[in-house]
Amino acid sequence: MSHDPYLALRHAGFRRYLTGHVLAVLGQGMLAVTVGWELYERTRSTLVLGLVGLVQVIPLAVLILPAGQLADSHDRRRLLMVAEGAITLAALGLAAASRAAAPIWVYYVLLMLYGAGRTFQLPAKQALVPNLVPITSLENAVAWNSGGWQGADVIGPAIGGMIIAATGGASFVYVLVAVTSLAFLLLVSGIETRPLASTGKRVTWHGFLEGIRFVRRSPILLAAMSLDLFAVLLGGVVALLPVFAKEILEIGPTGLGWLRAAQSLGAVSTSVILAHRPPFERAGRWLLTSVTGFGLAILVFGLSRNFVLSLVMLFLAGGFDAVSVVIRFALAQFETPDELRGRVSAVNSLFIGMSNELGEFESGLVAAWIGPVGAVVAGGIAVIAVVGLVGVVWPEIRHLERLGSRSSPAPS
Repeated sequence: MSHDPYLALRHAGFRRYLTGHVLAVLGQGMLAVTVGWELYERTRSTLVLGLVGLVQVIPLAVLILPAGQLADSHDRRRLLMVAEGAITLAALGLAAASRAAAPIWVYYVLLMLYGAGRTFQLPAKQALVPNLVPITSLENAVAWNSGGWQGADVIGPAIGGMIIAATGGASFVYVLVAVTSLAFLLLVSGIETRPLASTGKRVTWHGFLEGIRFVRRSPILLAAMSLDLFAVLLGGVVALLPVFAKEILEIGPTGLGWLRAAQSLGAVSTSVILAHRPPFERAGRWLLTSVTGFGLAILVFGLSRNFVLSLVMLFLAGGFDAVSVVIRFALAQFETPDELRGRVSAVNSLFIGMSNELGEFESGLVAAWIGPVGAVVAGGIAVIAVVGLVGVVWPEIRHLERLGSRSSPAPS
């Protein structure tokens, strides 16, 4: 039987979800590049850029586990709508703060609200996808979902950079972010999903720790999540892109937008290719190889003084990352029963948030110590070392074959 690359897109609920998700991530990409540029313009401090990541990871660390149980005990669709409402309010607050040239601490407070909204958004939206498509369409849905948000991340930063360059300010970008998150809320409100058997259960400490216990009992999931945590924590460069754009490559805000977009462009191109190919064979080897390639690309980017070479390296880094993302997210959904998907997604989101948001703080801190170039080069080397370590500590990941071949039951 031939592979249908559009299998997941034939389901109306998934199409509505994907459209809203793309719009929301479009806004998130615009916000990320705009906050970084605005705060660096005002302070010229890499530490301030690092704190942008830290204030967003604090609500993630505190709230993600109860958010996961809420996604398993209540309507995932409604929880996602509430989260998008909080993101909308935070974006409008940032617009007001930008127009008023508010103190930097005001931005941090609003970014904490934004981070709280994203904390409840993450497990709800990840656990919702398997409720929108049959299990046979799940890997295809993950590929389209990954390609969709990466595609939005291509356009979002570029639009953000161009608007800053055209208007000389950031407030209008934040308003657009609010519009995109509100659109996601409205689109999700029209989706019909199967009710959860666990709906209405009381949130308890024992209950939301079940996701951690499940991951701990699964060497494959623990290896994949640990690989992402340490690789992106050490190899992330997003927080330092304003420094590279302004002081090393000297390309201005529009160039910054394209630097930020290059990694996502590589990811979306690869995700579309993955959606058109059959499910992975030897998925574990693909996962380890892709993360190694990511580390090498980051290393070369750190050494580059040429804008085109820098773009190519970020493009390749995004492509390698896309392979990792599709394998890891599909693996988590295949391995997890539906009644635990919210909590396991919360654990996965905690790993992602720790690698992305805390990684921004780590990048700013290390760059303040040894400089931005040294921080990026050292990070690329560390990523390659982490791949070798994960392969030794969890040999099961090296022998992982086709996704879903050893999975837990999932709804049809």
